[in-house]
Amino acid sequence: MSHHATGLPVLAEADIVVVGAGSAGAMLAATLAERTDLSILVVEAGPPARDPLLSVPLLTGYFLRSPRYIWPFATTPQAHLDGRSLHFPRGRVVGGSGAINGMVWARGLPSDYDHWAQRGLRDWSWQQVEPAFQSVEDLSDPRGGRALGIEMPGWWTDLYDAFLDGAAAAGLGRTDDFNGPAPEGAGRYRFTIRHGRRAPTGTLLMRAVKAGRVRLVTGATVMRLDIADGEATGITIRRDGVEQRIFARREVVLSAGTVGSPHILMASGVGPAAELAAAGVTPVVDAPCVGRNLHDHLLVRVEHRALQPGGLNRLLRADRAALALAEALVFGRGPAACFPLLTGGFFRSDPTLPEPDLQSHFMPALTSATIRVNPFRAPPGVREGDGFFANIFQMRPESRGTIRLAGPEPDTPPLIDPAYLSAEADRRVLREGVRLLRRIFAGAAFDPWRGEEMQPGAAVRSDDEIDAFIRAAADTVFHPVGTCRMGTDDAAVVDGRLKARGVGRLRIVDASVMPAITSSNTNAPTVMIARRAADFIAAE
Repeated sequence: MSHHATGLPVLAEADIVVVGAGSAGAMLAATLAERTDLSILVVEAGPPARDPLLSVPLLTGYFLRSPRYIWPFATTPQAHLDGRSLHFPRGRVVGGSGAINGMVWARGLPSDYDHWAQRGLRDWSWQQVEPAFQSVEDLSDPRGGRALGIEMPGWWTDLYDAFLDGAAAAGLGRTDDFNGPAPEGAGRYRFTIRHGRRAPTGTLLMRAVKAGRVRLVTGATVMRLDIADGEATGITIRRDGVEQRIFARREVVLSAGTVGSPHILMASGVGPAAELAAAGVTPVVDAPCVGRNLHDHLLVRVEHRALQPGGLNRLLRADRAALALAEALVFGRGPAACFPLLTGGFFRSDPTLPEPDLQSHFMPALTSATIRVNPFRAPPGVREGDGFFANIFQMRPESRGTIRLAGPEPDTPPLIDPAYLSAEADRRVLREGVRLLRRIFAGAAFDPWRGEEMQPGAAVRSDDEIDAFIRAAADTVFHPVGTCRMGTDDAAVVDGRLKARGVGRLRIVDASVMPAITSSNTNAPTVMIARRAADFIAAE
């Protein structure tokens, strides 16, 4: 092992060094390995995704709180959420957040990308990005290959039909495809699932690793970017308690996510200079917009008890859950082979709007659903029984927050302040979302099912009462974006080809570059961004 003049051992060097093996980093590396002869090295802080349970879609909720596979971040206390601090996990495993997320594959609305283009980002119009989506979507080929498996799971219960019929009866419409030309209305979601098993971009990366086209280093925390003469020359990592350097012959790509990428930049001295100095970090490049523009989807739920069985409650006995788990692991089918938010909708909070501004997901279970180890008794304090709920969130929130350093040490968690509901418009739209879900559940389709409204509760009716409920109950949808904003202006963190401003040989490729959030779950747009980045790098 060689040593640099600094005395730190040099672990490796490669043409392209990718920081993060998440949805973006894994797709980028796998695509570059297929299209180019570049040597590629990917660094991931978490472990490989060897645990077979990670492949079971129904276990998403468990892994979102598993300390082995997440960065267990939390927000700062939120002024408009009664001072609550929200659980804010990000994936820490090969596959990143895509290895633990809800797997919904939704591109967003074409207008999202056309709005990006109207800001001067001409490479990001819908016409430009649609082929990138199509190139990564495998909707039918059972052999797999380089595309992601995208499926519409087959498991079903009559409660899903009730939601679809209830939305149609409420005048909200039906859609056959949220990624198609007419996405408005209620319908069925597609998921990154292949043959009943989770299919994150990490699976594509591991194929490239096994083929010898990509080197993967796991269990390595990036301490800082190495910057010399205004250019990124590599990274310093800590692995097994030892700091080592990795050199990039061509460029470094930050794909550490909406939290990780700005955090690494700021820990390396790239960010708002005054804030960095106050945190004990020597500024290298004054980049005032690093960590700014943080925004996220925020949901609330309307929940009912059910008058009859028909949802997931029957699976909560440990013996039945074990059988469902075995069926999913062995055969890739059954209720555990899907994530049960199978239906939902794109809706308008105001019928005069030109396009939907609300998204919903429906589940045939109570929000408190949990597996009962004792087959005959629920855990203490848990509401049991049959039920159903839907969540709803504003697709394009106006509230903007920040990510800041909490101190000079790179492994100190950053201060995450999404400033949820700081914009009055967000509060108004979410309030209308609650009323819209109530319209759906009040329809005849739910007459055989509808029991007591548990959230918000039948007595919660006025604007003030609904607002109070939202402050007490709203939660993240785990869709943060925007902290390394792409743009053509001098304040943008990256340009339209995702190159960092102020630091040469550095690119940022993940959800942090979105100038504005997409009208959907954000994993599909993040994967698309990585595919476009591979196009840019391969062409240079």
